[in-house]
Amino acid sequence: MAESRKNNETSMHVMSGIKSQHDGMGKAIVKKFTKKKKLLIDEEEYIREIRSGSRLHLAKAITFIESTVSDQQVIGQRLLKQLLPYTGNSIRIGITGVPGAGKSTFIEAFGKMLCDQGYKVAVLAIDPSSSLTGGSILGDKTRMEELAKNPRAFIRPSPSAGTLGGVHKKSRETMLLCEAAGYDVILVETVGVGQSETIVRGMVDFFLLLALTGAGDELQGMKKGIMELADAIVVNKADGANEKLAKKTVAEYKQILHFLAPSTPNWTTPALAVSSLYKKGLDVVWNTILSFQKSMLENSVWENRRKEQTVDWYKTMIIDRLYDDFFSSIEKKQSMKELEQLVRGEQMTVSQAVDELFSSNSKQ
Repeated sequence: MAESRKNNETSMHVMSGIKSQHDGMGKAIVKKFTKKKKLLIDEEEYIREIRSGSRLHLAKAITFIESTVSDQQVIGQRLLKQLLPYTGNSIRIGITGVPGAGKSTFIEAFGKMLCDQGYKVAVLAIDPSSSLTGGSILGDKTRMEELAKNPRAFIRPSPSAGTLGGVHKKSRETMLLCEAAGYDVILVETVGVGQSETIVRGMVDFFLLLALTGAGDELQGMKKGIMELADAIVVNKADGANEKLAKKTVAEYKQILHFLAPSTPNWTTPALAVSSLYKKGLDVVWNTILSFQKSMLENSVWENRRKEQTVDWYKTMIIDRLYDDFFSSIEKKQSMKELEQLVRGEQMTVSQAVDELFSSNSKQ
């Protein structure tokens, strides 16, 4: 008996199994699935709280907008429709740059300066999603810790979720919700610089390209297209031993900009130097943006650009809807699978398979 107790105390001891009804033993347990209740919220409360500046209700409304669940999408669109009359009163600024340019550091310093001047600032930070899992770290709130604590600021990190252009496909709606909540300045931080950044140009008033010193190799990475979109080029990290080189880089950009067509009519794209670390030059950037706004309002470019952006958004949404409808069809998925096998086995060319797929869809 003592020996038995001793054995029970060792890590090798195996306990008796638990009796249960599985593997065909006894009656099968039938799980009852109940229909999920339709999501209901107090929409009047949400509208009231968002208009009064509740960051909690604003964040929840954005979640509804970004959701892939139909009930939540419907609620998000209903809230947005009711809030539309209160939108359009902010300055929308897109910020992009090469990796390491210090986008988050610049945005935090710039945002804090604006908050200190009495503005309400919303930051829409887009993080790259994993091509394998679709997940995203969403670390911008952590990197902008001081700005996140400011009661006049709101930071919303969102995954790019496979959307090209360095933004989330619901970024436009999110921007409108932030405007309805009374935010004066909307800063849209993109995933990173590239030729696909044209999408963010199509949703903001002012497009800022953040650059580093040493323009030569960096320009090769950015190419001509992204520079032609910029309303201002800001050379960051102009401090310490790097300050002299930063000024030299600004001079190089100014020379290059002479050979490029301006992104906005009647506007000369400036190149500026800032130090986000020491808060130097940030006021010059803001005054440049205000001068741009004043000039564009006087020439009616501001209003016309926003109208064109709304039309482009409408066309983009049509393409997104067609894409979703196409891939949500069970018949189309089956046809795609069958044709994929024929393509894999080299029994059909890719063009023939695509033609067959669409011709079969037209008959359905």
